[in-house]
Amino acid sequence: MEELIREDAYLSVSHLLSANIHLKIEGLNPAGSIKLKAAVFMVSDLERRSLITQSTRLIESSSGNLGVAVALVCAERGYHFTCVVDPNISTQNKRLMAALGAEVISVDQKDENGGYLFTRIRLIEELISGNPDYIWLNQYKNPANPAAHYHTTARAIAERFPHVDYLFVGVGTTGTLMGCKAYFSEHRPRTKVIAVDSVGSVVFGAPAGPRYIPGIGTSRKPELFDPSGIHAFVRVPEADAVKMCRWLAHRYGIPLGGSTGTVVAGVRAWAKNILPDDVVVAISPDMGERYLDTIYSDPWVLAHFGPAALLPVAL
Repeated sequence: MEELIREDAYLSVSHLLSANIHLKIEGLNPAGSIKLKAAVFMVSDLERRSLITQSTRLIESSSGNLGVAVALVCAERGYHFTCVVDPNISTQNKRLMAALGAEVISVDQKDENGGYLFTRIRLIEELISGNPDYIWLNQYKNPANPAAHYHTTARAIAERFPHVDYLFVGVGTTGTLMGCKAYFSEHRPRTKVIAVDSVGSVVFGAPAGPRYIPGIGTSRKPELFDPSGIHAFVRVPEADAVKMCRWLAHRYGIPLGGSTGTVVAGVRAWAKNILPDDVVVAISPDMGERYLDTIYSDPWVLAHFGPAALLPVAL
């Protein structure tokens, strides 16, 4: 599976700021997102420790992309996998996991923060307490998650660019952010790592609020998250992420996902701090095909964000 992960795909995005944005495209693999790296590392870590047996059933909570990635790895290696999802998952992701042989359990009761994450996790805790065959990957706490990006994503960026002024990374579980921060702190300390989150997410300490785009942000602060060493924190309204996804698709002919739209909107929000000669790298975690019924659907955008979200990005 590892041989199908590309590290050399970049899109040069201009017109948004004085410097070009080198957008690292991570979705050109069978899982369609950067989450394939975390899935490979987390499952391989269990294998190295001889924790997977014939009766083992791996289980995880996911808004979609990690669930697809783990389902793909488990199908390749012959493991049972159960994914706990919620109504925000795209139909495509849910069907793809089932097609790969995963059991998909959906919760529908909102938690105390108005989302579903605590509900998903409570169900997992209930299931693993009653069945010792379950192993919870726990992407929010598992050190193999940031390790995946320390050894792959961050290293590949450093090998491609002799110098990086700004590295923009979206947050969810914060695995990508923590892995990149650790690598650049150790090997390229002059690089400023900028963390980008959605408004409504709690990662940066703001109160929880409604969110509709899966794959970025969270209603529960991940155990992995350590803010030290991060240069700045940018919060992006989801409507801005939607507009950015649509602009990127129309301008460059590449439909990208909600996490990517959030990250690029975060770069634009930080534009006044970026000089024309600065080297700017932004990580694009996902592709857009699984958002056709949401971000790229006019009725869905109108229902959730109103007509202003359908207006073009003002350049």
